[in-house]
Amino acid sequence: MRMPRPVYYLLCLVLLFGVLGGLMGDRVMLAAEESSGGSFLSWLNQEQPPAEEKIELVCKYPAFEGNSGDSFDFDVDLKWLGSKARTFDLVVLDVPAKWTAKIVAGAFEKEIPAIGLGPEMTYPEKITVKFDPFPGEFPEPGEYVITLEASSGDIKETIKLTAVVTTLYRFYFSPATERLSAEVTAGEENHLAVMVGNTGQGVIEEITFVSTKPSGWSVKFNPDEVESLQPGLAREVDVVIKPPRKTIAGDYSVTMSAISPGMSVRRIELRLTVLTPTIWGWVAILIVLAVIAGLGVMFRRLGRR
Repeated sequence: MRMPRPVYYLLCLVLLFGVLGGLMGDRVMLAAEESSGGSFLSWLNQEQPPAEEKIELVCKYPAFEGNSGDSFDFDVDLKWLGSKARTFDLVVLDVPAKWTAKIVAGAFEKEIPAIGLGPEMTYPEKITVKFDPFPGEFPEPGEYVITLEASSGDIKETIKLTAVVTTLYRFYFSPATERLSAEVTAGEENHLAVMVGNTGQGVIEEITFVSTKPSGWSVKFNPDEVESLQPGLAREVDVVIKPPRKTIAGDYSVTMSAISPGMSVRRIELRLTVLTPTIWGWVAILIVLAVIAGLGVMFRRLGRR
């Protein structure tokens, strides 16, 4: 079966344009290669340069505020953008005086000096940088900056973490006489004045008092709680100490503590010298005289025999 002439002519035109297009393409390619000294084809065959290998440290909150004496915890994500597994050393730099910093991970907050990461791997757990003032220290308001560094060979990355201390809370607790010793009488209520004062910048609330004392002793505070104490003010507290009536004369230790929620405890360690009541002193003297008289009578009788 013969094709119609129009179809035949159309196919011939398509074939002709195809041949011409191929010839023109070869010439364009050849011209480009000649003009670029052959760099065009070599660029096509050249491999792309390898991607940069680096470790990323990302902290969602690299700076946040807290009160003086608070702990600051920074959660950091680590991502390794590299083709081979590596071990990265972790260290905290530029730790201020009277502060501590350590790197922990996991539910049990185990301290870690290094981590291993596979190719293109993000560490599955957040690491936490715990930044704390020394126990009992209350830093002045301001910014305290540390640097977390992750390094492996010539690959290194750092991130700065900032603790912003806004308010200083500080108070003292001491005897009004500033003496850590006193005399008390067994069987009687002995009064001792102590002072609690606010030397910080914020209001201190809910200060309560507790004691550690010998068995059978009674230690009461009046008042037993200070609800609020403004900066620069102090409050006197009457402490009533009563040793048992039969307490043997001598030195004893009593510890008193003032506690405010979220703050360090303030303690007073007292050495108390127990005195016996006067009447018991006379009784003791009479007993000694009676013993001596009895011994004298016994020696006389034995001497006559």
